Amino acid sequence: MSTSLIPFLEMNGSANEAIDFYVKALDAKVVYTLRFGDLPGNQEYPMVPEKKDLVSYAILKIGESELQLSDNVTGNSYQKGTQVTIVIQTNDKDKATQYFEALKQGGQVNEPLQASFFSPAYGNVTDKFGVTFRILTKGRQ
Repeated sequence: MSTSLIPFLEMNGSANEAIDFYVKALDAKVVYTLRFGDLPGNQEYPMVPEKKDLVSYAILKIGESELQLSDNVTGNSYQKGTQVTIVIQTNDKDKATQYFEALKQGGQVNEPLQASFFSPAYGNVTDKFGVTFRILTKGRQ
């Protein structure tokens, strides 16, 4: 089993600018970028043209570390300075469930742990201390 903790930045519309900045300032390498316009469409909630170029999910590699970014804001409303969350990434779906269940005790579930098009188990929870975690299972199970 492999588990890692990864900082995740919710940028509220400035992710493209932040990516460019971190590439220059920290010699970051862009590993992956998924824009909202690339996501599967939902006819009930069509994508507004202004959002198509915003970043749904991006991964930067800085040295041996990873930094993840998005323009999406989950949980409470966006407030500059509090947009850092932590991704707990594991390849074990049972371990992801264990982490999620433990962290939600006394906290708040922002997105229930469930399968998605990008993960066998993904959820978002704010613990009783106000720290938001994204639980992400990689691979297929």
